[in-house]
Amino acid sequence: MKEQLRAAFEAEERFLTGENFYAQHFLGIQKTGSLYTFRVWAPNAQQVWLVGDFNQWGDSLPMMRRERSGVWEVETDIPQEGQLYKYKVRQADGREIMKIDPFAIRFEARPGTAAVIHTVPNKKWKDGLWRGRQKRSNHFKRPINIYEVHASSWKHQADGRPYTFKELKEELIPYVKKMNYTHIEFMPLMEHPLGASWGYQLIGFFAVSSYYGTPEEFQDFVEACHLANIGVFIDWVPGHYCANEDTLPYYDGTPTFEYTDPNRAKNNRWGTICFDLGKPQVQSFLLSSALYWIEMFHIDGIRVDAVSSMLYLDYDDGPWTPNHEGGNRNFEGYYFLQKLNAVLKLAHPQVILMAEESTSQTQITGLIETGALGFDYKWNMGWMNDILRFYEMDPLFRKNHFELITFSFMYRHNENYLLALSHDEVVHGKKSLMHKMWGDRSQQFAQLRNLYAFMFAHPGKKLLFMGSEWGQFLEWKYDHGLEWQDLHDELNHKMQQYTQHLNDLYLRERALWEIDYSPTTIEWIDADNTEESILTFIRQGSRKKDFLVVVVNLVPVERQDFVIGVPYEGEYEEVFNTEMIEFGGTWQAHNPIRVTREKETNAFSYQIKTVVPASGVLYLRPKNIQIKKGLSSKK
Repeated sequence: MKEQLRAAFEAEERFLTGENFYAQHFLGIQKTGSLYTFRVWAPNAQQVWLVGDFNQWGDSLPMMRRERSGVWEVETDIPQEGQLYKYKVRQADGREIMKIDPFAIRFEARPGTAAVIHTVPNKKWKDGLWRGRQKRSNHFKRPINIYEVHASSWKHQADGRPYTFKELKEELIPYVKKMNYTHIEFMPLMEHPLGASWGYQLIGFFAVSSYYGTPEEFQDFVEACHLANIGVFIDWVPGHYCANEDTLPYYDGTPTFEYTDPNRAKNNRWGTICFDLGKPQVQSFLLSSALYWIEMFHIDGIRVDAVSSMLYLDYDDGPWTPNHEGGNRNFEGYYFLQKLNAVLKLAHPQVILMAEESTSQTQITGLIETGALGFDYKWNMGWMNDILRFYEMDPLFRKNHFELITFSFMYRHNENYLLALSHDEVVHGKKSLMHKMWGDRSQQFAQLRNLYAFMFAHPGKKLLFMGSEWGQFLEWKYDHGLEWQDLHDELNHKMQQYTQHLNDLYLRERALWEIDYSPTTIEWIDADNTEESILTFIRQGSRKKDFLVVVVNLVPVERQDFVIGVPYEGEYEEVFNTEMIEFGGTWQAHNPIRVTREKETNAFSYQIKTVVPASGVLYLRPKNIQIKKGLSSKK
């Protein structure tokens, strides 16, 4: 008993100082034998009661207040596994409101918000080989090609019911394996009451949404992914939460999880409430949540959503309060994100940390000691916006806007970028990726193939949202399954085969990922051929002979006898052509192997000539070349 009391006291102290990274072992439900201890943090509440199925939702189980922390607790043997519960909170102003348990690990089905008493048994994991490989390898030097998934709209049953984790395990994993992706990234899987929020307005930061299944079923899903050599990432939302009164907001009637300043507490744009990221108890809560998902479910990485909203006080619509220096920097958010990444990397160095952040004012990736936030990767929002604007443009005008497609190469060293064509680009009237493309239906498919081939040749890891792999024409709908019937159409089916082939090529060609973030990973052949609207460059691997010559034709005009400067004498073979007939194009056969001619071209000593298809992309690989030691590829 003394040891239990001492452990509780130490956990309480760490919670108060922001250093309890396993706060769920102190707050929420703790089970010892037949006894349950319930604890909730409500420092300014007048009284709290535990209510549920087990006491007819009455006041028979009042909780006692721990004066040091404002945590309320009760020990009882009345509740049973599977029963529902909430906390009845008499708030600071005397109002009595039913509130959720912030540390609940399971909730009842929507639209209810009661927590479920649920004990997850210890799992005997079988993914040790996968996890060992992740610890021993460097993900910066590995291929990362992510399939982004919204769990409840990937596929629906005939009756309209979305797939659960059990069903996703049987169908999603084999599909991702067949399509040659390396990782699945789920939009938030945590409990949320409104499907229209896509999971970004949470109530349960420790709970798998009951809409998808149980915690045990998600553990089994992740294990099956790892056994199939597929990694699993999740979106995690530490910036804000659901504004429903019965959930986290103003938990004890006063600012508890949120900022005291209403300008900072309320997110007007999203209709949510913002965490006070400088409050130690909130730091304990959020850091514990992140580690919980990594350790309980063997998650391989976390993408932190909406980082800008945590960095800049004027990010939201409406009034904002400057910081103590009179500026717009949210110092609490900045230091919390550094702390988050430091804690997660210390505990799990192999876990991949990604940030969705749209500005360039703060260094997102890199060492915390240098002032960066410490993330591994940053979504390249600038590249995404520029590239989609370019591909929507009539090719007649593209030669005048080449900066849209080349500018990202100029700043590629600023961060460790991940190229994402995500769910955000195919909703709210923006049109699907396929629908954005210029031209008639045939040209749209050609443009989409061109875009993906350029994306894979561009330095940076990759992400594509579900449905985009076959060119779904309709916008994504969160409450409908994908348009799988599209695959009965020959062009959609061939587009899916194209993506599968491109993904496989990406895995096999080391030049496309091995030194993504090295200055030597790319060498321009010609970035200024605006008149013909063709880009040519080299993607380089760690060994000299591991490289690809990339030719991107950005207009629907075939170029005969197109001259390309190359670094070494020898033969070059075409290993990829976006316009092959099996992909939906018109070419029956690849260009033949090309032999170099010694003539200075684009500052290289040698040249080859080939035919570049209209709106096509070619990858050329050296076949038999002579690399002379000590000589630079360029004169």
